[in-house]
Amino acid sequence: MNKINLAEKYASFDETWSPRIIGETNGQLVKIAKARGEFVWHSHDNEDELFLVIKGRLVIEFREHRVELGPGEMCIVPKGVEHKPMADEETWILLIEPASTEHTGRTQSAITVAKEDQHWI
Repeated sequence: MNKINLAEKYASFDETWSPRIIGETNGQLVKIAKARGEFVWHSHDNEDELFLVIKGRLVIEFREHRVELGPGEMCIVPKGVEHKPMADEETWILLIEPASTEHTGRTQSAITVAKEDQHWI
């Protein structure tokens, strides 16, 4: 039951698309990540995923449309929906997702981070 300072947490790492766990509630992990460039097309078969933009701008591409998010805006991607996040500038995002969620779903790429390699900060 301690305060979490998001600015301090974001200042503790530079890597992009590599989520850090900052909390857990009812089986849901609260993660932060820095985004820049394009992620990979992927989906999560069994889990919804919440994206909240803290700083910057995030675009989430879907096969038939896109959602553009700025600070204070969020999007929930339902399970099974293919999506590809991207950011032209460094963007800070907060994610809330079940602990079982794989970073890139069943898609494996050079940027995939295994669950066991994601760590708390």
